[in-house]
Amino acid sequence: MGASARLLRAAIMGAPGSGKGTVSSRIVKHFELKHLSSGDLLRDNMLRGTGFPRTVPQAEALDRVYQIDTVINLNVPFEVIKQRLTARWIHPASGRVYNIEFNPPKTVGVDDLTGEPLVQREDDKPETVIKRLKAYEAQTEPVLEYYRKKGVLETFSGTETNKIWPHVYAFLQTKVPQTNQKASVPP
Repeated sequence: MGASARLLRAAIMGAPGSGKGTVSSRIVKHFELKHLSSGDLLRDNMLRGTGFPRTVPQAEALDRVYQIDTVINLNVPFEVIKQRLTARWIHPASGRVYNIEFNPPKTVGVDDLTGEPLVQREDDKPETVIKRLKAYEAQTEPVLEYYRKKGVLETFSGTETNKIWPHVYAFLQTKVPQTNQKASVPP
């Protein structure tokens, strides 16, 4: 872990498609922290029939095991998220993500590297997206309020990850020393 062995326990919250994965990958790159995807963990837990912390009692239980230092909340308007998610296509074997609006594949419906077909996740289809966003809002607002009262919630609002990221980056610089000097300038 380098010269500073300080552990930062941070949670990144935001509606599905708000940019959590992108922000997480940038945090890993710039600060060499480990990333655990709640979405991936949730899908895995659902397959195994187990649960994942998304409610206040579950957040309280998490606090009893690990002290969360900060919660980064990505606040992106639902209409923007709806557009992002319904335009998202993935290459299942590699996990590569394409967006037909701002990161399209070279050939529609085909992975750039393998030529294999892209798929749209069932939960990225328009009718499902609206249900997911409403459920997220209902479930998560109490959890955000819980962390707000604890004084560990930092909310970053915007419509584009590239515009939100510099603010997240500056905030994290106050929490953990940057270890990757090559990546010292935010993108």
